[in-house]
Amino acid sequence: MRCPVAERFARTEEQQMLSSTLRELLGATADMDRTRELSLTSDAIDRETWSALCDMGLVGLTLDEKHGGAGLSFADTAVVFEELGRVVVPVPLLSDLLAITMIAGLGTKDQCEELLPPIARGESIATLALHETSHDRKLADLDTTAERDGDEWHVVGTKRYVTDAPNADVFVVVTASPDGPAAFVIPRNGVGVSVRPLPSLDATRPLGEVTIDTRIPESGRLAAGDVGAVLADALDRGAVALANEQVGGAQRCLETSVEYAGERFQFGRAIGSFQAVKHLCADMLVAVEHARSVAWHAAMTIDDPQEAPVAVPLARSVCCDAYVFVAGATIQIHGGIGFTWEHDAHLYFKRAKSTSLILGSVYGYRDRLADAIGI
Repeated sequence: MRCPVAERFARTEEQQMLSSTLRELLGATADMDRTRELSLTSDAIDRETWSALCDMGLVGLTLDEKHGGAGLSFADTAVVFEELGRVVVPVPLLSDLLAITMIAGLGTKDQCEELLPPIARGESIATLALHETSHDRKLADLDTTAERDGDEWHVVGTKRYVTDAPNADVFVVVTASPDGPAAFVIPRNGVGVSVRPLPSLDATRPLGEVTIDTRIPESGRLAAGDVGAVLADALDRGAVALANEQVGGAQRCLETSVEYAGERFQFGRAIGSFQAVKHLCADMLVAVEHARSVAWHAAMTIDDPQEAPVAVPLARSVCCDAYVFVAGATIQIHGGIGFTWEHDAHLYFKRAKSTSLILGSVYGYRDRLADAIGI
């Protein structure tokens, strides 16, 4: 018997092909030993893998072809993030996604034609500079300001926790202004712009502090739309992309845990035969499958005004909890070796914790979910 709901949310043949092709590519280019080495730097980025992703056209996957993209759906982007999550590869795809959404949503025709193609080709790395004192997504308390100064805008302020700031060439900076929230495209090499790397729990997704005291021409302001609405859309797309990345990471943790439980012997038998380990692995499986369902549902309904208000915060809440639990259980199952620098488990655990903190706290999304369902 056919199930219309299942068919609606099933991956297409093209998406399955994208997943398998990308997994094969990452298997050849992404290297966990190199990731560990890169995590010791303040500007971690796997240039080889990033170049391969750009060559595949994955950066601007949802952009119109006239802007250098492929014109595909957001669900296709979710497939990419799930595969990237399996290998914890340090690439700035999330940052580019946030910046691209802002530019495409707020930029004029000329601005889009100038700014988007280089980002889509991987020639320029862009990121969103929003947060100042916390990861809250509210616009009411912005301290970064923009004031008119003749034919220019004088932008002053400090943005913190900016993802991939040490590697970025372009910042989309959200400020307060006399007209309300505003967004500006500010080049890293502009006069009065400085970047300071920040220590991060997950060094494979570097953070930075961007200090700005510069003048921007009117052409650098993104003003062809509602800044608040487009920003909310960008953050939601980032949250759903992260949810699918978390599913990929949790799935990989589950696979390595089950494999290890079948190979590690104690008292003459595989530890996977012990009831406590069996139950833990079963709980991990349930968490992963639950997260996979809500993450994919959110990706499929991100543009649906009826379903997205529930699907997005639900995915964020469930997937954050699932990844943190599964990554922690992976360390527990691996025992002493799981705590060592040489093992991959700590990379997944750090990524799990970091992805639960950026783009707004889980608690904020739970509040949104409660409001959306009328609690």
